[in-house]
Amino acid sequence: MSSLLAISPIDGRYAGKTSDLQPYFSEYALIRYRVLVEIKYLQALHELGLPQLTGTNASQLRSLDEIHENFSEADAARIKEIERTTNHDVKAVEYFLKDEMKARGLEDILEFVHFGLTSQDINNTAIPLSLRDGLSSVLYPELQSLLKELEQLAEEWAAIPMLAKTHGQPASPTLLGKEFRVWTARLREQIRQIDQTPVPAKFGGATGNMNAHYVTFPDYDWHAFANQFVNEDLGLSRSYPTTQIEHYDNLAAIFHGLERVNTILIDLCRDVWTYISMEYFGQRTIAGEVGSSAMPHKVNPIDFENAEGNLGLANALYAHLAAKLPVSRLQRDLTDSTVLRNIGSPVAHTLIALKAIKKGLSKLLLREDKLAADLEANWMVVAEGIQNILRREGYPEPYEALKALTRGQGQINEQTFRDFIAELKVSDEVKMELAAVRPETYVGRG
Repeated sequence: MSSLLAISPIDGRYAGKTSDLQPYFSEYALIRYRVLVEIKYLQALHELGLPQLTGTNASQLRSLDEIHENFSEADAARIKEIERTTNHDVKAVEYFLKDEMKARGLEDILEFVHFGLTSQDINNTAIPLSLRDGLSSVLYPELQSLLKELEQLAEEWAAIPMLAKTHGQPASPTLLGKEFRVWTARLREQIRQIDQTPVPAKFGGATGNMNAHYVTFPDYDWHAFANQFVNEDLGLSRSYPTTQIEHYDNLAAIFHGLERVNTILIDLCRDVWTYISMEYFGQRTIAGEVGSSAMPHKVNPIDFENAEGNLGLANALYAHLAAKLPVSRLQRDLTDSTVLRNIGSPVAHTLIALKAIKKGLSKLLLREDKLAADLEANWMVVAEGIQNILRREGYPEPYEALKALTRGQGQINEQTFRDFIAELKVSDEVKMELAAVRPETYVGRG
């Protein structure tokens, strides 16, 4: 299909930026992960030692790995064709595997494909697997790459003084590099919290109790088997007890974590956008690019605007996923099914945003002259430092004295403070110390 016909820009306008997610979040990917789980489950039953499977040697069962490893779009199309008859997507996977097993001489154990399971045992393992792999293989590396760029800029600008703005008004100066390190510290903490959240999976039969397993083979510890299969064989974290479906609480925590990451990035985009509007940053121009269809001079901060928009879309979806998925009527309703098919969408919007931010950062041109001029034009910000030195010296009502000098007054400059300091009844040494407080040096330690 032409990208021009795509309904969503994820697979249309931005297809080149999101194609790396296709192996994890497409319909093809969901089918492939279902095939993987069904195969691993059959192999696990063999390893458990069910007598009906003892006649099959391990190498025969290991050969089934080739089905998943070589799984193609044509294989997925075959399963979709079967689904047209079954009108059930997981049952179509089961029939596909049985056909493949017949071709490999495994007719005797066909009925142990999907033995005792409900479709949610497959969906609630396949989807978490795809999410885990998609995040670790695509999204997290892109996020780490952005973090590295931010940290490099923070190091490069570590000693650059800058006027701070609180409530949009001039405030105690800061360091440009330190302000960028605020974002990296916030991002790393949220990533740490996401990393500590287990990727959950449900595996327990039609209502979570392994009913069919226990009634058929009552002498086996099927919950122990399920724990081993999910935690060790699949590398997920089995939720128990459950209803027919995963309760999605930890999945919601992951989505909330990703939402917080995006919120921090929105904060970054808005601040950098503002710094550009204040002319603290210029932007590199690219030959042939146009900033406005009407105004030839425009060089707009479009990368940060694009990122902010995509991050907002992603967060709206993450919020819905986290709020909706943990809620299901009684032992299960179907509302989670269609919602889960969309988890790749917020990941894609986040990926688009990460790439846009990186592009925007690469175009920034620091204008130290503008930062210096802004500091020079706002001498009133050193009043805080001066009044605190006077507090140390026991000077009476220093805050009130500096307030009268600066608050609501007209032009405040270096000479204003020199004249003020000259009249103070303090030692010459203290006057020298006060005179050394300047906007560009009154930055603390970032």
